[in-house]
Amino acid sequence: MCGVAGEIRIDGGRPDVAGVAAMADAMARRGPDAAGVWSQGRVALGHRRLRIIDLSDAGGQPMVDAELGLSVVFNGCIYNYTELRAELISHGYRFFSHSDTEVLIKGYHRWGDRVVERLQGMFAFALVERDSGRVLLGRDRLGIKPLYVATDVHRVRFASSVPALLAGGGIDTRIDPVALHHYLSFHSVVPPPLTILEGVKKVPPASLVAFEPDGRRTDTVYWSPDFTRRDDRAGWSERDWEDAVLAALRLAVERRLVADVPVGCLLSGGVDSSLIVGLLAEAGQTGLNTFSIGFESVGGVEGDEFRWSDIVAERFGTDHHQIRVGAERMLPALDDAIGAMSEPMVSHDCVAFYLLSQEVSQHVKVVQSGQGADEVFAGYHWYPPMGAPEAASVDGSLAAYRAAFFDRDPDALALLAGAGRVAAGDPSGRFVHEHFAAPGAATGTDRALRLDTTVMLVDDPVKRVDNMTMAWGLEGRVPFLDHELVELAATCPPERKTAHGGKGVLKEAARRVIPSEVIDRPKGYFPVPALTHLEGPYLDMVRDALAAPAAKERGLFRPAAVDALLADPNGRLTPLRGNELWQIGLLELWLQRHDITGPAA
Repeated sequence: MCGVAGEIRIDGGRPDVAGVAAMADAMARRGPDAAGVWSQGRVALGHRRLRIIDLSDAGGQPMVDAELGLSVVFNGCIYNYTELRAELISHGYRFFSHSDTEVLIKGYHRWGDRVVERLQGMFAFALVERDSGRVLLGRDRLGIKPLYVATDVHRVRFASSVPALLAGGGIDTRIDPVALHHYLSFHSVVPPPLTILEGVKKVPPASLVAFEPDGRRTDTVYWSPDFTRRDDRAGWSERDWEDAVLAALRLAVERRLVADVPVGCLLSGGVDSSLIVGLLAEAGQTGLNTFSIGFESVGGVEGDEFRWSDIVAERFGTDHHQIRVGAERMLPALDDAIGAMSEPMVSHDCVAFYLLSQEVSQHVKVVQSGQGADEVFAGYHWYPPMGAPEAASVDGSLAAYRAAFFDRDPDALALLAGAGRVAAGDPSGRFVHEHFAAPGAATGTDRALRLDTTVMLVDDPVKRVDNMTMAWGLEGRVPFLDHELVELAATCPPERKTAHGGKGVLKEAARRVIPSEVIDRPKGYFPVPALTHLEGPYLDMVRDALAAPAAKERGLFRPAAVDALLADPNGRLTPLRGNELWQIGLLELWLQRHDITGPAA
């Protein structure tokens, strides 16, 4: 797990090595263990390293294989690298390290772009061919590892975070009006390739971007889950599905133990993280470090779920750490968490993950986490209505999904956004409609699950985990996003997933591993009461951001709408119970934290 950066000149000039070094330095917290810069011809690469596999300098980056004429920067982990290494050795390749990074180099030489089809893991990389000058960018199937790109007439720059690109200079920081429409409509999710900034795009999940020697750019999607039923599974019973899910998840958890450092686990006390802990215990992990976090209650909102995590920790004999966060730590941590965001992320639990990661990083460098189960196994409340007859058509699916998930309709958005600040029409609705209309998902529930698994999950919970853990040099691994498990779950009949209040097949499989009281408890979320109920210094922080000169110059929001929200700061909630004032305040806080000034596009 690391931070990558680079520049490709497209005007015949030499890359700005100092600029690339500045981008890499901006990611020092992602990779606190080592740094490097490399340049040849039209390309420069930068890297910050977090030592997880092959702790020696032989695994350092940028990695150059002079014999094969290839250089690479790589962020992530290839869980099946030892098997691939053995296969490559059988083909005559010689290795100078024991790292998964070198396996990527040799694998590319052997299999070309299709090497990604052989990789089990999470990754974002840039590969450079010395002799041709070809550059290949790649991102893993579920977008667990981020990769951002900024292009102008002179160069293409890329990095693991938007703040890193900003550190290199020369970025168009106007607000993208389509992205702002998504942010204010699609529950703060901005789908790829857009970001909130006009001059920054993100490489979509499961994508390769090749910059050819003749100047061409080619974009390729190499994976897409199929959400239709398979004939060879048509006769599967409920028990058959439970067996298959448990076996696939067990393998996913075991794969994510690959490391040359200890691996811990985040334990919220919900079914997802509890099941991971149980499977780790089954796999023979003793003395497993587990971690839970809790906050002070505010406005009647309870701030911890320790009673549930304690049950699991005691059952499996983990070395459990309860992390209690007092009010005095929240406000400064909130500012730091916003600074760690690659893009504005409105979810209240960002600061919880940030503080949790700070504590966990003092004990381990790798943790497994339960993100993704709700999207993959239909754990949210909006999935059952998607199976209703009125949601069977594409238009019906859109109406049902919009009612449950969208923060506001076009009329409400027009009353909030400043004149000309968001794109005309309904680009967010069109995006969802086009996604639902694509082949490979024939029911309303399947359409919603495909959208959430491949878009919402990537640009909300998964991005949150990456940004907040990496802010403390902590690698987060998410077994529920093992692509083979996702492929299996996608073919499971929707009614088996939505059963028992959601995640039915997963819950029933989990009963063989973890205590039933953890499974049958009410669904919980990462509680952060101070942000759920805005008051005191947190409200002042939002008010100050919205009144700042930079905010007034940008004019993203109508003053009357801002005043109305400030007059009743906790009275306006989105359908998903998000605070509307926090949503717009967080956007301005992020822009100002990263010194982004000036008018919108």
